[in-house]
Amino acid sequence: MTELDVSTRQDILRRMLEIRITEEQIQNMFLQNLIRGTTHLCIGQEACSAGVIWAMEPGDTVTCTYRGHGHALAMGMTVKSMMAEMMGKASGACKGKGGSMHMTDASIGLLGANAIVGAQLPIAVGAALTYQVKGLPHVAVSFFGEGATNIGAFHEALNMAAIWKLPVVFCCENNRYGEYSAQEKTTPVADIATRAIAYNIPGVVVDGQEVETVYEAAKTAFDRARRGEGPTLLELKTYRFRGHSRTDTGPYRAAGELEQWLLRDPINLLKDKMIAAGQLDETEFDEMKQAANQLVFDAIEWAKAEPFPPVAALYDDVFYEG
Repeated sequence: MTELDVSTRQDILRRMLEIRITEEQIQNMFLQNLIRGTTHLCIGQEACSAGVIWAMEPGDTVTCTYRGHGHALAMGMTVKSMMAEMMGKASGACKGKGGSMHMTDASIGLLGANAIVGAQLPIAVGAALTYQVKGLPHVAVSFFGEGATNIGAFHEALNMAAIWKLPVVFCCENNRYGEYSAQEKTTPVADIATRAIAYNIPGVVVDGQEVETVYEAAKTAFDRARRGEGPTLLELKTYRFRGHSRTDTGPYRAAGELEQWLLRDPINLLKDKMIAAGQLDETEFDEMKQAANQLVFDAIEWAKAEPFPPVAALYDDVFYEG
């Protein structure tokens, strides 16, 4: 397995902490009625977004699901921009119009989170086709859950990407539950990666809790795509520590299942590895965590004071004139 240098490990650990704390505070903000609607937290899945996105290069792009806060932050969206968007403020990433499920920022390569299951897959294929036609050395990445692999868009996207050898990496974040249904109740295969066989592309099962393992698998897939060899399907075996959405307490989980996965918290796995290597101690980790807490707290307080967009803004950004 690839071992990243200490500086990169520190950066990734710091970002995963920021993602975790941001998600925890987003839930608290809902309870305070500071955020309307619903949201879907990625607590427990931080190594998936961080590992893949750290393997990307400038110019690469991402599409993701409505559980996309972690992807946005891993790509470089500021916590301020995200919190303002969550509250519907004009200074948010989408000017307050997207909210939790539609985080988008093309300036960092985030082509958008999607509220419709699987909708992001063909969008990524379209981006990859653009790179191929224009001769650009970029790769499109699409994150989706295992539930999306049971719908037509998944199969159509993989089929087209495979026959045209498009530079796209399909990342299935398999957290075992499609909303409230366990994978074995909806899907006839144990490993989603085996579905790659039908499209004659690599299908790789990856430990989604070990960020360096995710990085290594993603880097291999990116390198393959840049060589013109086509797409890869990565299945990142992971787990969401919270329910499907903000009101879901997870009563459908088997007894003891959550506790077993909590032992494989991706943040603790990297932290413990760094401590064992003499690259970090508990005091330094606590300081890193405190700094992340302060960053998120400051962003929330800043966003609270920001203005809402005027009603007239409803007519902005409706269509594009070239």
